[in-house]
Amino acid sequence: MSNTNPPPGGFGPPAQPPQQPPGTPGYGYPQQPPAAPGYGYPQGGPGYPAAPPVGYPQATGYGMPAQPSNGMGTTGLVLGIIGVVCSVTFIMWFFGVILGILAIIFGAIGRGRATRGEATNKGAATAGLVCGIIATVILPLLGFLLFASIMGGLGAAS
Repeated sequence: MSNTNPPPGGFGPPAQPPQQPPGTPGYGYPQQPPAAPGYGYPQGGPGYPAAPPVGYPQATGYGMPAQPSNGMGTTGLVLGIIGVVCSVTFIMWFFGVILGILAIIFGAIGRGRATRGEATNKGAATAGLVCGIIATVILPLLGFLLFASIMGGLGAAS
C-alpha cells in the first residue's frame, strides 16, 4: 500500500486501480474461459437438475451407519439389579423373581445381539443375565433355606 504520490494534505479521492485486461474481474481469481462444448459433463438448464437416464434407478447415496441397539442389554442389567434388590428385601421377593425372569430374557436377547454385532454392550447384557439368575434362583433359594432353618430351630426347641 505504498503510494509514491499521495494527494496533498492526505485527503481527496482514492487512487484509481491499475487498468485490467477485459474479461477479468476486479478482485479475486481471473475468470476461466467457457469450456468447449462436447467435453466434460452435460450442462443442465439454469435452475433445473439434470434428469437421470430413463430405465436406471436413482442412486440413494451413502447414509449414516446404523447405531448399535444397546437397549436389550441395558434393560436386562437394570431389571437384574432391581430384581436382586427386591429379592434381598424378603418382603418383595416375589417382585424380585418376576424382575429376575425378565432380566434373564432381556440379557439373553442382548447377548445375542452383541454376538451378531448389532450391539456393543455384551458386558452389560451378561451382567444383566447373571443378576437375573441370582434374583430368580439363588436368593429365593437362600431365603427358603434360611426360613426352613429358623422354623426347624424353633421346632427343636419346643
